[in-house]
Amino acid sequence: MNRLTLLLTLLFTPLLAHASETASRLDLTGNWVGITAITLFFIAYLAVMAEEFSHLRKSKPVMLAAGIIWALIAWYYQSHDIPHVVETALRHNLEEYAELMLFLIVAMTYINAMDERNVFEALRSWLIRKGFGYRALFWVTGILAFFLSGLADNLTTALLMGAVVVAVGHGNQRFVVLGCINVVVAANAGGAFSPFGDITTLMVWQKNIIASNGPIGFWTFFYLFVPALVNYLVPAAIMHFFVPNGKPEAGGKLIMMKRGARRIIFLFLCTIALAVSFHSMLSLPPVIGMLTGLGLLKFFAYYLRITTSGRAQATVSEIGSPAAFDIYREVARSEWDTLFFFYGVVMCVGGLGFIGYLSMASQIMYGEWGATNANIAVGLISAVVDNIPVMFAVLSMQPDMSIGQWLLVTLTAGVGGSLLSVGSAAGVALMGQARGTYTFFAHLKWTPVIALGYAASIATHLLLNHKLF
Repeated sequence: MNRLTLLLTLLFTPLLAHASETASRLDLTGNWVGITAITLFFIAYLAVMAEEFSHLRKSKPVMLAAGIIWALIAWYYQSHDIPHVVETALRHNLEEYAELMLFLIVAMTYINAMDERNVFEALRSWLIRKGFGYRALFWVTGILAFFLSGLADNLTTALLMGAVVVAVGHGNQRFVVLGCINVVVAANAGGAFSPFGDITTLMVWQKNIIASNGPIGFWTFFYLFVPALVNYLVPAAIMHFFVPNGKPEAGGKLIMMKRGARRIIFLFLCTIALAVSFHSMLSLPPVIGMLTGLGLLKFFAYYLRITTSGRAQATVSEIGSPAAFDIYREVARSEWDTLFFFYGVVMCVGGLGFIGYLSMASQIMYGEWGATNANIAVGLISAVVDNIPVMFAVLSMQPDMSIGQWLLVTLTAGVGGSLLSVGSAAGVALMGQARGTYTFFAHLKWTPVIALGYAASIATHLLLNHKLF
């Protein structure tokens, strides 16, 4: 009898501890701690939105707000003699961020390596030298942006294609405006159907959402390919008739890729395959496959270094660079401000969720509005507020939804940012690249057209993928 009691105790102690921890959480939504926390987050995010004017890096206000929010929560719990609950919740949020950060560091390192080897510059110079007309270039840059953003992130893709638009459209303001809007819409739409195309899709994939029909795997996202394509094609087809029918002057110098560029592209594709295989076949986090792929790139960097030093007689153009390829230089060139911004967002939203605000929002949105209306609203919200905190909040709410609904919110959060120029990183980046020409109000004139694509993509998803709901 004593042995049976001991066995039952060992079996159920972890469950009882978890239940005790959940019960120990306090609803602070009406408390001064909760009100202070949400006010801090609101002020921090206003500072993020004003980055273009204040030149204050977006990571600084959210990192500071995150630290203060969790410190207030911890102090309140300690003062009420409830230990360890806050620490456990904080570690859980930190673990989620660490996985996201390591994944992004690998992806950014590969993108930086390809940039250093002139992969993107070679593509840009080829497009400029081809002598396309304005309308042909409008479609070429848009289609390339749509498909490239599925592999590279939508920000890098938008900057690359935006540089082409600005270079060939110099002096033609209408083409630059329409070309930039087209690139932003295409890059955001293309990023919505691939886990590698946007941070939001990556978060949904890594979270391994379990719905009534099973988990959302890598290939499940491709159900969104046609809806995302519709999201791009509808506004592009309308804007086509307003693009000037002329032809810019061909020109520009020939830029060649440096030594090893094609092999780095191949290694990047292998790394993506590793991430997918580790997750789908071995049930390991995708980040493990990405880090394994980074190991391959590090070995290739070593190979480039030893073979470059052994080819002293070769010309600089043959080698690609007089200096050896330095892998850690490419790691250092990662967008650290963006990575720390993600940290601040994850920790702030995690703190607000711990306080109880996300449960309140989930009850209103998913309990009263219904999943479809709530997910459409998420896309509209992401046009004003960055889609990363919006999607992380939805993931933290964990509403009980079908795979079709999870794909719907992934689609709307990804493409909703196209409605306004400030709604996505791609739009903000191109406003800086084409400063004075592609502006907030220039984009706003075409928002109704973009909204048609937004509505059409949702209708397409509901129609084509109705079996997933």
